[in-house]
Amino acid sequence: MTDALKRLSDEGVAIWLDDLSRKRITSGNLAELIDEQHVVGVTTNPSIFQKAISGGDGYEQQLADLAVRKVTVEEAVRMITTADVRDAADILRPVFDATGGQDGRVSIEVDPRLAHNTAATVAEAKQLAWLVDRPNTLIKIPATKAGLPAITEVIGLGISVNVTLIFSLERYREVMDAYLAGLEKAKERGLDLSKIQSVASFFVSRVDTEIDKRLDALGTPEAKELRGKAALANARLAYEAYEEVFASDRWAVLDKAQANRQRPLWASTGVKDPAYKDTLYVDELVAPGTVNTMPEATLEATADHGEITGDTVRGSYEQARADLDALAKLGISYDDVVRLLEDEGVEKFEASWNDLLKSTEAELERLTPSEG
Repeated sequence: MTDALKRLSDEGVAIWLDDLSRKRITSGNLAELIDEQHVVGVTTNPSIFQKAISGGDGYEQQLADLAVRKVTVEEAVRMITTADVRDAADILRPVFDATGGQDGRVSIEVDPRLAHNTAATVAEAKQLAWLVDRPNTLIKIPATKAGLPAITEVIGLGISVNVTLIFSLERYREVMDAYLAGLEKAKERGLDLSKIQSVASFFVSRVDTEIDKRLDALGTPEAKELRGKAALANARLAYEAYEEVFASDRWAVLDKAQANRQRPLWASTGVKDPAYKDTLYVDELVAPGTVNTMPEATLEATADHGEITGDTVRGSYEQARADLDALAKLGISYDDVVRLLEDEGVEKFEASWNDLLKSTEAELERLTPSEG
């Protein structure tokens, strides 16, 4: 076992766990990861909850109580997921206090079926913040076109946000703009900007999965040479955009008002292609002021054999641009890839949410006492 996780943390990368379940909470596993593996935050999504609840461990009593009360399946899902997030937030509270509110946070996502409805997303974000009722929560809002004004509005209300499903550099700039606009609104309302935090979740591995598929279809030596380069190039150029925006005059005004930078968060960092090193999207995306949220397998792999050699992002922008240019020369459309990935991302989360509703409904029916 190396101390790669400590080195990663020392380089300014906050290590978050991309998973949550009641068993992880009640067994002491989450507390152990915080104490021993430098984990300082947790992200969740509909897929994670679907897996946890359908797995069943620890949910039986709450489901039985909800069944007796004859609550709707939507309400049951929200009661169960917000309970897990609340408990995880309490376990992470010492980290939250020790880092002045920067870390020690748990993310929970708005209903993905609302991804293209601004007003409903805002209403759901407010409801989730109220339901969880912990200062160290982040409400996840997808970076769809309809999500952008919702981000501004929710930040403007003083609610901390994790912006999810970012694939393109253009959309990422729009996300940062939405965040700054939200802080400006919050400032106008007289809110304490130092209490508002945000991360922008830039998805990594899915970019390689889609682009590698297109490169394999071309099958040329030039195409083979570019396999596994697109995702890192994309993420590194996102960090360049981050540096630029948070050095702007517009940011300086908010910085003076004690606002916090919106940190880039590397999401989807589990490697999908077994040909790649399993810590690729950790080792190669080390930069200060970032978050890397990892599935447990990636966290364990990094602890065991991660190679943390310092900053692997700054200084790589020219090469990153050259890699993306080379893809364009081969006829691979960046715009087409990122648009497809965003659409697919929303669809996948919707499908997981619907699966979660179905499996929860089946459990409620099973546990509903018979009349008479």
